[in-house]
Amino acid sequence: MVQRESRRVALADGTATTVHIVRHDLASVDPRVERIAPEESLETWCERRGIREAVSGGFAVKPAYEPLGDLWTAGERRPHQPFRSPWDARRGALALRDGEATIDCHGRLDGARDLLQAGPLLVAAGRSAIAGVDDPEGFAATSDEFDQDLTEGREPRLAIALTGDRLLAVAADGRSEHDAGLTLWEMADLLVDLGAREALNLDGGSAGVIVSDGARVNTPRDDEGEDMELSSPSVTAIVL
Repeated sequence: MVQRESRRVALADGTATTVHIVRHDLASVDPRVERIAPEESLETWCERRGIREAVSGGFAVKPAYEPLGDLWTAGERRPHQPFRSPWDARRGALALRDGEATIDCHGRLDGARDLLQAGPLLVAAGRSAIAGVDDPEGFAATSDEFDQDLTEGREPRLAIALTGDRLLAVAADGRSEHDAGLTLWEMADLLVDLGAREALNLDGGSAGVIVSDGARVNTPRDDEGEDMELSSPSVTAIVL
C-alpha cells in the first residue's frame, strides 16, 4: 500500500514550503539500490524502465558523474569515489539486506545486499541526529566535494526515513517565493514529527525527486528558481 500526501509547512520566520510525503508499507515492498549509468533524470530513467516508485539517491562527482560515497548493488561494491577520511566511516547510509532496511552511520553497517551512502544522518532513535551540531558529518568542512555547502541555508531537500513499519520518501520544494525550502535541521525536525525512527539526507537540489505511481511528485527548480521540466541527472536511485 502506498500513501501520498502534499502539505504546506509553516516555518519559524513566517515563510512556508511545500513538502511531499510518500509512505510505503515495508511488508509489501522490496527496496533496492540501482546505479544510473549514464547519468539521467530520475523521471526519464523510470519511464524507460517501467519503474513506478523510486527516489533519487546519493551524490555525484561532477563533471564525471561518478557516485560519491560507498555504493553496493546486488551484493557487489560498485565503482565510486569514497568520502574523505574520517567522514567515509561516519557519514550515514541506507543498507538493504534479507528484506530489511537499516539507516545508520556507515561504520556500523556491513553485510548489505544493497548500500547507498549519502548523509548526513538526520534522525536516530526517533530524535534529530543533528540538533545542536554546527557541521553534521563534516559536510561544510568538505564542501568543495559538492556544488555548494549542503549545510547552508534553506534548499530543496530529499530524505528517506524508516518509522518501524513504513518507509517514507520526503521531498521539500524550494528556491521560490512560494517555497522557501528547508534547512537540514528543519528537515530533521519534520521527519521526527512524521514518526521517523531513522532518516537519511539524500541528494536534493535540482536532482532530488520522488517518482510515485509513475509520476514525479515534487517540483525541481534550478538555481534561478525556475521550474524544471526534468530534474537534473542522478547517478543512483532507490527503487521501491
